[in-house]
Amino acid sequence: MYDVDQLRATEFPLSEHEIYFNHAAISPLPTRTQERMAWAVRHLHAQPSNFFMEEGQGLAERIREGAARLLNAARKREIEPISTTSAALNTIAQAIPLEAGDNVIFCEIEFPSNAYPWMSLERDGVEVRMAPAVEGGLTLEGLAPLVDERTRVVAASAIQFFTGHRTNMAAIGAFCRERDILFVVDAIQAIGHMPIDVQSMNVDVLATGGQKSLLAAPGTGFLYVRDAVAERLRPRLIGPNACRDFEQWLDYDLTPRPGAARFAMGTPNVVGRAALDASLNLLLELGVENVDRHVTALAAEAIAMLERLGYEVISRPGHGPIVTFNPGLSEGEADALVETLRQQRVTVSRRSDAAGVPHVRLSLHAYNTSAELARFEQLWCDAYAGLQAE
Repeated sequence: MYDVDQLRATEFPLSEHEIYFNHAAISPLPTRTQERMAWAVRHLHAQPSNFFMEEGQGLAERIREGAARLLNAARKREIEPISTTSAALNTIAQAIPLEAGDNVIFCEIEFPSNAYPWMSLERDGVEVRMAPAVEGGLTLEGLAPLVDERTRVVAASAIQFFTGHRTNMAAIGAFCRERDILFVVDAIQAIGHMPIDVQSMNVDVLATGGQKSLLAAPGTGFLYVRDAVAERLRPRLIGPNACRDFEQWLDYDLTPRPGAARFAMGTPNVVGRAALDASLNLLLELGVENVDRHVTALAAEAIAMLERLGYEVISRPGHGPIVTFNPGLSEGEADALVETLRQQRVTVSRRSDAAGVPHVRLSLHAYNTSAELARFEQLWCDAYAGLQAE
């Protein structure tokens, strides 16, 4: 297990004066990541051409190596740095050779990034089927009755953004592989929090942005595409770096590069890639298994605290890192409490369910502590009592 106090002091100095429970929205940058971005900016200022040519490819390769280690991918070329989860999943959705009458399945409470790309295929006659949420997310119980011989894709979040449900990817992946159904995973809430083995879990495609679980900068992330799957996909969104002999700019040739590189776009965000490289290294040093153990225990503690206070908690112990509860307040009242906490340097978020009922979400990471949860409880109860007294 890593030293939490040392991690807070060296990488997250904001923890000295701020309780930050909003990692499911955007995470603070670790110190090393901030410094790595500043390094890239300095070089872009001083000698951009040399830096871009000398460091650009090196950053991409280091990201491929780090992400492949994190996911236990079979080979580096199955990884391609990308800008956002949405961009990656839209690119994949448009590349799958689907026909009218085929169907795609995802959970009824997916985040739009993993819903809209599939819903857009309805214009081509592809059917979208929404599985009912069971215990807060996608399960085989909810999925299996919707599957038939025309099911081509099952899309899931590794961890659900609202409920914190942890998808049983091993079970769903095995189910899909047996039926030659593509298993596509949105991992943005999970990739730095829980171990993911794309080989043993039979994941075909995985996409993640960097700004949440990965502790990196917005506008960068990576895409995993299993080699055998990549060869079957026909990209429609084609960047200048995605094709064979791509540096022969005037020899137009749409033959795709091997592996996930066929989904490369244009000029990369080298500052963002510098951040992602640094944050991947931090997570690999900490060990995602250790992060998972630490955060899951904290989440269970938060759930017990909230239930002791009498709140309805929709997140289940053992899932982590997201804990969402119903404060029994109107939207305006919930927003007022969240703002009161923010003014006292405690950051949480208000989210509403499909019926519009306001909830409060705590989303934790590797450096959060039990003492912070105790402080949250005290400030929340004080703010709640003040609201009720008005």
